[in-house]
Amino acid sequence: MQDIAEIKKIPFADVMADLPSPGDPELLAVGLQSWQEVTATDPELAAFAKQLEGTETGPQILTSVFGNSPFLSSCLLMEPHLLRHLVEDGADRTLQWIYNALQADCHLEAERDAVMAALRVAKRRIALLTALCDMGKVWELMKITGVLSTFADTAVDFCCRHLLKTASDKGELVLPHPDDPRRDSGLIIIGMGKLGARELNYSSDIDLIVLFDAAKTSYTGRRSVQDCFVKIARNLVTMMQERTRDGYVFRTDLRLRPDPGATPIALSVGAAHVYYESQGQNWERAAMIKARAIAGDLKAGREFVTFLTPFIWRKSMDFAAIEDIQAIKSQIHTHKGFSKISLEGHNIKIGRGGIREIEFFCQTQQLIEGGRNPLLREVTTLGTLSQLAAAGKIDATVREELQEAYIYLRELEHRLQMTHDEQTQLLPEDPEEFRKLGVFFGYDEAEAFRKELRTTLETVQGHYDALFAFEETPDRKAGRLVFTGAEDDPETLKSLAELGFENTSAVSQTVREWHHGRYRSTRNVRTQQILTALMPQILESLGDTSNPDAAFTRFDVFLQKLPAGVQLFTMFKAHPSLLKLLAKIMGMAPELAETLSGNPMLLDGVLDTEFMAPLPPRDFLAADLELILSTARDFQDVLDYTRRWANDRKFRLGVQILDNVDHGSGLGATVAAGPAFSDLCEVILDAMLVKVREEFATAHGVVPGGEFAVIAMGKLGSRQMTPASDADLIFVFETPEDGMMTDGKKPISAGLYYTRFCQRLINALSVHTGEGKLYEVDMRLRPHGKSGPISLPIESIRKYYEDEAWTWEHLALTRARVVAGDAALCEKTEKMLREIALTRRDSEKIRKDTLDMRTRVLKQHGSDNPLAIKHAVGGLMDLEFLCQYLRLKHGPDHPDILDPNSMDSLKVMKSEGILAPDVADRLVEILRLYLNISGLKQLCLGGRKIDETIPLALKNALAAAAEVDNFDELAKKLKSAQDDIDRLLHAHLAGKKKKE
Repeated sequence: MQDIAEIKKIPFADVMADLPSPGDPELLAVGLQSWQEVTATDPELAAFAKQLEGTETGPQILTSVFGNSPFLSSCLLMEPHLLRHLVEDGADRTLQWIYNALQADCHLEAERDAVMAALRVAKRRIALLTALCDMGKVWELMKITGVLSTFADTAVDFCCRHLLKTASDKGELVLPHPDDPRRDSGLIIIGMGKLGARELNYSSDIDLIVLFDAAKTSYTGRRSVQDCFVKIARNLVTMMQERTRDGYVFRTDLRLRPDPGATPIALSVGAAHVYYESQGQNWERAAMIKARAIAGDLKAGREFVTFLTPFIWRKSMDFAAIEDIQAIKSQIHTHKGFSKISLEGHNIKIGRGGIREIEFFCQTQQLIEGGRNPLLREVTTLGTLSQLAAAGKIDATVREELQEAYIYLRELEHRLQMTHDEQTQLLPEDPEEFRKLGVFFGYDEAEAFRKELRTTLETVQGHYDALFAFEETPDRKAGRLVFTGAEDDPETLKSLAELGFENTSAVSQTVREWHHGRYRSTRNVRTQQILTALMPQILESLGDTSNPDAAFTRFDVFLQKLPAGVQLFTMFKAHPSLLKLLAKIMGMAPELAETLSGNPMLLDGVLDTEFMAPLPPRDFLAADLELILSTARDFQDVLDYTRRWANDRKFRLGVQILDNVDHGSGLGATVAAGPAFSDLCEVILDAMLVKVREEFATAHGVVPGGEFAVIAMGKLGSRQMTPASDADLIFVFETPEDGMMTDGKKPISAGLYYTRFCQRLINALSVHTGEGKLYEVDMRLRPHGKSGPISLPIESIRKYYEDEAWTWEHLALTRARVVAGDAALCEKTEKMLREIALTRRDSEKIRKDTLDMRTRVLKQHGSDNPLAIKHAVGGLMDLEFLCQYLRLKHGPDHPDILDPNSMDSLKVMKSEGILAPDVADRLVEILRLYLNISGLKQLCLGGRKIDETIPLALKNALAAAAEVDNFDELAKKLKSAQDDIDRLLHAHLAGKKKKE
């Protein structure tokens, strides 16, 4: 080293210029005091410190460090000798001194802890050296980023050498060159992003891809070569980023590898080849522009980068690829005024006018033009700007302004990160901290800093917007939506939050998985391109639902089950209304969403012009189903085809209910759909009865002359079925004589035949297949209930209702209707039901029994919650009790009221004078209200209750169905209706009005 007395003459001190003033006097005082204490412990350092004070630049160095950066202050106090080297020998020789010490400590036989310690000490020294050279403008920006990048290369390479040797020492690998473990080892480390371009920032993470070439590797361990290199990759990350008492080297990110959510952290070269040849995305082409082999087997690494050339640089970009790039552009910047430039709290990397916009300005033009012009394949940002200008793609003025802006913003980024050694690009929100940053950056006047910073950001924004200008979308609500790379884009998370999503990070991660082709439906490159273009509309549509997160989750499940995506996404692109409908289903109707997830192709039918029209008449439906079943090869086909046919039409009716709620319907959405749901069930019953009989006959034949019929009870009987209604059934048969046997290969008695036949029929209706199920079958209303035979002769049924049935069974029978079976028995059974209904009964007994039944039902199921529509006091169950009681009491004298449909029956009761007009009208109004609300609830919630936790959109839909303004008003309207029903029921059953 030179003599201390010559300090004033050293070139280094003379070249340091414009050192920033101290921004924090208190921090400065503490730092200078610590400097005195540290240098006082070593006579040579003490002498150096004293002489440094006598130079023109020396005190400025100390005040610039101690007055602005706690991190650099700690580095300088731990490495005072580095400043002495710097002042006496200059920057380049000091850099060589750092590497000499590192080489000595990281020799081939060094232990892992020694290597880690040496790398951390060297990183601290590099950090201090580059900061001082940056602050004093000794090195230009690209020299600083190059020094940081070269050190990162070296650090990773030393770790690889150590880990390969360790694997060899343990007998897991046979190295071709033990004295140089990396050579021909097959371990490939690719530097990505700023590291790959030698543009590493001051406190940057490093992005790596770890690969291995199994063909070059001699693995001798006990597991697999994959496991070996995964362990090496894991240990590499640990050696680089684990914090010890000496600090850390670099935070290390391996997520830029192909499909990081589904692939190991070390991937074979062969697997990487397959991925980039078949699934690589356009944003990955942009990322790979900067890919560089940095460590390990450099020869193999360079070969891999060469392999990427045709993937990155296409001779001609096809239309879809250019469209994909345009979609990425539109995601990044959506409309004028979005993410306006601010200063405090602004992100100078990814915010408007930031570093990312300059990089993207370069990379998109490279992707489109670089295949035809090799000069545009430059990896550095400044180099690319120059090449774009040389190629005539941008004006020289644009190049100059963006170059100046890039250098300005990168240097400001370094000052931000030097302060606390944080990987941040966020400007301080606190005005005082913002001022201190300006001082550290060389602006003693805060306003001058603000003015130049704003001008720089606006310059970048102007050039970026001019390049990426596109047609405005007036109704576009989404801000920036970027799902490229491996980490969340903060502005995207903000945009998602503005759209209504709460778990924005999870949404962002899931969308990235879609783009990586994790699902079958998104594996195709063309699908990914269309999905990129559609992403704003998809997220906006889901965001318009009451619970965007839940709707998004259901949409994700939908995509997981989708066998292919191109056709459907193309449909979404051509028909935006279809996407909005899907979002509505996902957000408001979980049950319908589950149906759709099980059969996504149901959406095909929505595009049919007849989709929103009423279902055709029953005869047409029957003929259509018969045609479908004529192609069935076996009984399993019958089950599957019937379910597919039924689910298509149930889905259509469900969508119509949702649509009617939106647009209003005088009759009411669910009430209008009730007959159609009932027709479907009847057609299916008829068809399945025929098919089951044919199937059963192969073994047992039929009962000669025997006939069979099906009685519908409950909502099917009254033609008021809702989306989730069960099929309440009673089975009837008749034979020419007692004791008959079937005529098949395995004859059985008629009674056993009909029992087994009915079991088969029930199973055919209710069993789950790959296409779902048709109906749950409820037989509890048959004679003798659960303990009764599953099927009964018609005369046994007649006798039961004449002699044994309870009053509540006669009440239930007022909704009975024959819906399927052999014509003669159907007619005979319908006549029997009519005769039973016309039987005159003891009015007092009916009244008492009905009252008793109602009391028992309320005790078991009753609720004070008005939203419990069926079982609330005065709810749907009570209203049906009242209608059934009136039918049973007045039917013999007024046969026209015996219509199984309660609404139609009430209207006849009005015309017959059984009910006062205002009372009858009120009952019809309330019944319509109950059916609409309960049907919509079943469609959207299935078995879940209506409560405060249901989706907001469903709350609004329920309110609309009830013709009230909001969900709170719905509860009030229901309570008013229930009070009216309770009063009327009590008046009829108790013989007097209920006291208020």
